[in-house]
Amino acid sequence: MGAMNYTFAIKTSNLTKKFGDNVAVNQLNLEIRKGELYGLVGPDGAGKSTTMRLLTSIMDPTAGEAWVAGHSILTGGERVKDRIGYMSQKFGLYEDLTVMENILFYADLYEVLKKERPARLERLLGFSNLTPFKDRLAGELSGGMKQKLGLACALIHTPEVLFLDEPTNGVDPVSRRDFWRILYDLLKEGVTILVSTAYLDEAERCTRIGLMHKGKILIEDEPNSVRGSLGQPMIEVWTDKARSAAELVKLMGGVHSVSLYGDRLHITLENTMNAEDVVVRLRHTGIEVKDYRSILPSLEDVFISMVEK
Repeated sequence: MGAMNYTFAIKTSNLTKKFGDNVAVNQLNLEIRKGELYGLVGPDGAGKSTTMRLLTSIMDPTAGEAWVAGHSILTGGERVKDRIGYMSQKFGLYEDLTVMENILFYADLYEVLKKERPARLERLLGFSNLTPFKDRLAGELSGGMKQKLGLACALIHTPEVLFLDEPTNGVDPVSRRDFWRILYDLLKEGVTILVSTAYLDEAERCTRIGLMHKGKILIEDEPNSVRGSLGQPMIEVWTDKARSAAELVKLMGGVHSVSLYGDRLHITLENTMNAEDVVVRLRHTGIEVKDYRSILPSLEDVFISMVEK
């Protein structure tokens, strides 16, 4: 694991990233202790992915500094990379390689010693329940299994700090639960995890969360404390009949606003209404709801409800 003589697994000091006039990360100050599962929570465009790219030394900041696993991202980028695992939203799995070949590819990349590989491979495959699928092509795996394979690849070199950028986006509920169970097992082993998400059910599984908006942390606390300060509850509902569902939801009492995003609805509720009521009513009218979950209102959603007011 290398020397672990630092207090904060991740620490930033006025970390800033600009793209032209756009300030993606704005004087960010984070202190994440060893062994924490910290959630960077916010809608798309809040600056979460950019923050991850800065902390993993993939991208240089415009200003400010950060330390990961005790090393500066400015002067110790290569040392940082040796100590971290990073799973980006578009994690690079090779579809035409098998599960096993993908993991071995990352073992080569991270220069994992040959003698250490068999035990690690066996453990990671067991850990992620991928053992029965080790000879299957990655391209033939379900979304949830691809996520677990991505995680196994990011863990092959036993990182001290793990960065996960929206790791369960578009993954079915059962696979999401499996994925989080694996994360908790890693926490018990002392790995520090920084996860970004737009979903409140995921945020609630973290030890602490920071609500990010326009590159800044607005509130930072334990999930329950943060949830209380968000105002109106909001849910996301998946259905193949999103347009018809939207029309029906608009007619329900207790619904503040509805926005359509492909096969998903974002529904802002009055405080008197809960998610289950909406879903039960939709199902009564014959609309099949695939999944639903509480989410953070995106800036667009907040804007829409302000305009409608």
